[in-house]
Amino acid sequence: MAFIKASKPRAYFKRFQVKYKRRREGKTDYRARIRLINQDKNKYNTPKYRFVVRFTNKDIVAQIISSTISGDLVLASAYSHELPRYGLHVGLTNYAASYCTGLLLARRTLKKLEMDEEYEGNLEATGEDFSVEPGESRRPFRALLDVGLVRTTTGNRVFGALKGALDGGIDVPHSEKRFAGFSKDSKSLDAETHRKYIYGGHVAAYMGTLIEDEPEKYQTHFSEYIKKGIEAEGIEELYKKVHAAIRADPLEKKTAKPEPKQHKRFNLKKLTYEERKNKLIERLNTFNSAAQGDEDSDDE
Repeated sequence: MAFIKASKPRAYFKRFQVKYKRRREGKTDYRARIRLINQDKNKYNTPKYRFVVRFTNKDIVAQIISSTISGDLVLASAYSHELPRYGLHVGLTNYAASYCTGLLLARRTLKKLEMDEEYEGNLEATGEDFSVEPGESRRPFRALLDVGLVRTTTGNRVFGALKGALDGGIDVPHSEKRFAGFSKDSKSLDAETHRKYIYGGHVAAYMGTLIEDEPEKYQTHFSEYIKKGIEAEGIEELYKKVHAAIRADPLEKKTAKPEPKQHKRFNLKKLTYEERKNKLIERLNTFNSAAQGDEDSDDE
């Protein structure tokens, strides 16, 4: 029997598999993502929408996203840095601002789909749980909550955005167990406590405590509130006006961007073939005319 050398290299026998890039970077939970984007085969390429909420140090990002093979598609988006247009200039990352951002996204999405008149949602935030009921003509717009890598603790700001989207008229499958004010002992939601968080009552209470106990700390912690003339007693009324303004005009405003400035060039502009050709003809004509002038002067 002839000897046959094995042609399989060492790499063939290795079992190490490199994880996805966003998993290596710690940005995406693929176990949760695949359960959020998998669509039933009998739904024939119908988009499966996600209500995505993300937080940065100074902003809140809320988006309605669907997934395709080529990548994710954003149907609508809302940001807390848009809230100053509706009258809220401070506290753009707290629970109350999360509610406003979720409400803005819900009204903007339904306006885009021409469903805003049929599904108005909960017109006044009472803190109680609210779910959208199907209308007469079209079914409510449904999206699944995507929290990313956030720990889903009771009272997390993610659920403030969820509550805003629910009151705005979007159907999001949920439970009241994670809203601010839910008691683990009584296993029920305290609507009054939840309402306090929606209207910034927890911020107002902290402001009142600091004014009495540590006035210097109050001057530094709430300096922007002081500049805008916002007091603890007027915070609830402020948020009510913001909610009304969002419902009145949820559409995104396009800002007019100035034209880019002409940058100074430090190198010569590259000429086209025709420009180089014409430039050479000019130089030859100039040279020929100068030579002709010299001949005439010599003859004289």
